[in-house]
Amino acid sequence: MPKPTSSAPSQRMLRVAEQVRSAVTQVLQRREITDPVIDAAVVSISEVRMSPDLKVATAFVTPLGSKNHDEVVAALNRNAKYIRGKIGPSLRQMKFMPEIRFKDDTSFENFRKIDALLKSPEVQRDLGREDADEEQG
Repeated sequence: MPKPTSSAPSQRMLRVAEQVRSAVTQVLQRREITDPVIDAAVVSISEVRMSPDLKVATAFVTPLGSKNHDEVVAALNRNAKYIRGKIGPSLRQMKFMPEIRFKDDTSFENFRKIDALLKSPEVQRDLGREDADEEQG
């Protein structure tokens, strides 16, 4: 009987993703990329997700201090092959080096929107009503 597939990442995928995240972060911190767009921004890599075959690493980035995230993400993708070559020594145990793709991490913006929504007067009014109902019940 075939083993059911799960959409959750395997331990190996998680381990490799963290190694790739750490290696890419080091390359960015050492300012090894000569691109004015990347030089002008501080880039935070919040997460790396590996494909099941470990051939593609998707790095979710947040450019700090930059208004145009798309421009920074595009610059990182332009330099992805260079970055891939630079992280090679850090990932020597792998059979092959994964392709790196950069995407804008919108999770922080989503958290900010949810937080603002929860603090809105309408939600606070409804939450106050639930608290009063609990006290009466």
